[in-house]
Amino acid sequence: MLHIDIDVLRTIGLNNLAAGHLAALDTTPTMRPMRIAAIHGEWMTVHDGHADRQARALPRLLTALADEEDALAVGDWVAVDDLDGEQWIALRAAPLTQVARRANDGRRQVLASNIDTALLVMGLDLDFNLRRLERYIAVVQSAGIVPVVVLTKADIATDVDEKVAEVQRRLPAGIAVLAINGLSGAAAAALQPWLGAGQTLCLLGASGTGKSTLTNTLTATLHDALNNTSNNAPATGMQETGGTRKGDGRGRHTTTARSLHRCAGGACIVDTPGLRTWRPDADEKTLAATFDDIAALAQHCQFRDCQHELEPACAVRAGVDPDRLANYHKLLRDARRGAQTPLDRIAERAKWKVIVKSVQRRQREKGR
Repeated sequence: MLHIDIDVLRTIGLNNLAAGHLAALDTTPTMRPMRIAAIHGEWMTVHDGHADRQARALPRLLTALADEEDALAVGDWVAVDDLDGEQWIALRAAPLTQVARRANDGRRQVLASNIDTALLVMGLDLDFNLRRLERYIAVVQSAGIVPVVVLTKADIATDVDEKVAEVQRRLPAGIAVLAINGLSGAAAAALQPWLGAGQTLCLLGASGTGKSTLTNTLTATLHDALNNTSNNAPATGMQETGGTRKGDGRGRHTTTARSLHRCAGGACIVDTPGLRTWRPDADEKTLAATFDDIAALAQHCQFRDCQHELEPACAVRAGVDPDRLANYHKLLRDARRGAQTPLDRIAERAKWKVIVKSVQRRQREKGR
C-alpha cells in the first residue's frame, strides 16, 4: 500500500479526497506518491513535498490514458517508481476535477487537474471583456471548480469602481469579484480565503493580464524562504514577467507552459499560458445549468420549449442583458460542435451548403 504522509503532501495541495484516490491505487512497496508540477515533452517534473525530480511515464500508463482519451496534466497525483535509478510514473490517481478545453478538431486538451478554485484574471485596462469572462466562468463551473474573478491593474485603471459594479451586475450573485494590484502584498491578503493548506488554484486568463505577476506575489514569501535555506525549491521558481505593450495597454505574454507553484500558507497555484480560444469541454445541458439566472427566468416563458430567440412572451429576453444572452447561445453552439463526431461535422457542412444554395437560388429568381 502507498505510504502517504498527509502533512508533507498537504504543502503541495493534497486534500482528503485526493488522498483517498491515491490510497486506492494498486501500488508496489517501491512506489511513492508525488504530484506533477510541470511537463516538458516526455519529461515531467514531479514533487514529493520535499524536492522535485525529473521523471517519465511508463509506456503502459500512456497507452491506458490514450485509450480513455485522457492525458497526464500538471496537478495530477501519481505513484512514482524507482527503476534502476530512474524515476518512472507508474500510476495516476483519478483526478477530482479537470480544467479542459476542446481543440478545433474536437480533441480534448487537459489544462490542469485537481483544481479547487479558478482565479479568472482580467485586466481593468483594454483587456476588459465580459463575454470572455462569462465563458471562463461557465467552463470552470461545469467542471465543478469554484470561480473567483480577479480584476488586475487596479493601480493604473481610472474607473475601477464602475467596472467592478459592471461585472457584478452582469454575473449571477455569489461569484466573488476582486479588484487588485498584482504587485502589491494586499493582493495576497485579499485572496487569503482561497489560499489555505491543501488548496490548489489555477490562474486562467488572456495573455498579458498579469497572471505571472500575481503568481510571483502569492509565492514570494515562500520563494524567499527557500532561497535562504535550501536549494531544493520545487519546480516553482519566480515567473518571468513582461512590461506593458505600447498601443493597447496590455502586458507582454511571458508564460509558455503550465506549472505548479507553492504558496507560503500551503496552497498551490497552477499558472497557465494565455488562452485565446476556449471551446467548452462539457455538454449542452451542463453548460446551460451554469447560467442559473437564465434557467430561473426560463420557468416563466410562455412556451415550455422556448429557445429565448424569437418566441413571444420570453421572460429570458425580457430580463437578461442581450449581450449575456447572445454569449449564452454561442456557448451552447460551441458545446454542440464539441460533441460532434467528424462525420457529424461533415454532414452539418453539407446541410448548410444546401441551405445557402437554396437561398441564393430564390434571390436570383426574385431578381428576374
